[in-house]
Amino acid sequence: MNETQQKALQRLGVEALTPMQEAALAACHESGDVILLSPTGSGKTLAYLLPLIERLQSQMGNGQKAIVVVPSRELAMQIESVFKQMGTPWKAMAVYGGRPAMDEHRTMRDVRPELIIGTPGRLIDHLQKGNIDAEAVRTLVLDEFDKCLELGFYDEMNTLLDLLPRVERHWFFSATNLQEWPAFIHPERCIHLNYLGSSSRVNHYVVHSPEKDKLDTLYRLLCSLDGSQAIVFVGYRESVERISSFLREKKLIHAAYHGGLEQDLRERAIYKFRNGSVNVLVSTDLASRGLDIPEVQHIIHYHLPANEEAVIHRTGRTARWDASGNSYFILGPGESLPESVAADARDFAALPDIPRRPTPPAWETLYIGKGKKDKLGRIDIAGFLYKKGNLTSDDVGHIDVLDHYAYAAVRRAKVRQLLTLVSGEKIKGMKTIIEIAR
Repeated sequence: MNETQQKALQRLGVEALTPMQEAALAACHESGDVILLSPTGSGKTLAYLLPLIERLQSQMGNGQKAIVVVPSRELAMQIESVFKQMGTPWKAMAVYGGRPAMDEHRTMRDVRPELIIGTPGRLIDHLQKGNIDAEAVRTLVLDEFDKCLELGFYDEMNTLLDLLPRVERHWFFSATNLQEWPAFIHPERCIHLNYLGSSSRVNHYVVHSPEKDKLDTLYRLLCSLDGSQAIVFVGYRESVERISSFLREKKLIHAAYHGGLEQDLRERAIYKFRNGSVNVLVSTDLASRGLDIPEVQHIIHYHLPANEEAVIHRTGRTARWDASGNSYFILGPGESLPESVAADARDFAALPDIPRRPTPPAWETLYIGKGKKDKLGRIDIAGFLYKKGNLTSDDVGHIDVLDHYAYAAVRRAKVRQLLTLVSGEKIKGMKTIIEIAR
């Protein structure tokens, strides 16, 4: 690795690469295309960002670019964030549906990113309008290409490849293998790295529900985990809302997440879960991909996964990198475990008859009604909370500043006092709303 790559790892707090990442780095040095198959949570994002740095460095001054194609806006935003944390000389930008393409184009003209991460449809839109110089794109990464195919992006990916005639390197990354490869991928011409046989660090448990309605069993299970971070997977958006209402009645702090929510509500749910303001995320399979939350200890299958692929991606939300985790299958009358885990699963210890509500999360999330467009930064927010809110650095967690608003994690025990102290105060000379994010 060169000095820029080593410094990027240091900024991410990564001390050493995994064997899979080492193999990917070596393979991406070669002149051909690369297919890498590795379990969810094994660090595939870093496996292609590191060689991308080298590619961009070798092309410095030539105006060349790289594109990463992803199936969801959440994954695009996450990869953008990771790349920015690496602190390289190159700029990155995420593009995706759900916001005006014209606004993205304006930002693109100002930022002039060398790395563009985006969903297929939005990338095609920018390429066809000439907002992205197709002639300058030399490297194309298809991340979670199996999910792109599952979501019906086959035609879009074909179109993308047609719109990018100067690409010299195609890197395909996935957590599952394909029985039949699409026409635009030629496995026989690729360097093929298969790490799907990696040993699992996940403990599988069976939790028996005496009734078809599993709400009470779920609540008792969550209480027994006592505040550890958990994702509850269900099969339907309506089920997310139903479980969320039930947990709200039980006064159990949680967040709901599914594709039917507005984008800002989805972002807020993930932000609160990531910063520790909520310890339970109730979600459809939308959360089974593209979220990197290292602290997740427990995966709960309220509804059984639809297929073996869903088992892989749900379970992959825990045991990230070299951590371990637990996966719980709540089985109602007549239900049975998926074949892939049946041999390894064991019954979970008896659930408490009289559950005690879990310990509340240590953090609370503040909503601040100003953002980047108002020239507000993380340092401004931290200084305001220290000076006006009488907080210390130990009382303030992650701060995330978006275009028009910001979030800040604050010690739950200090929130009420803080809101009283900052009431009516200006932040960087501006009056704004400061309240608990709901």
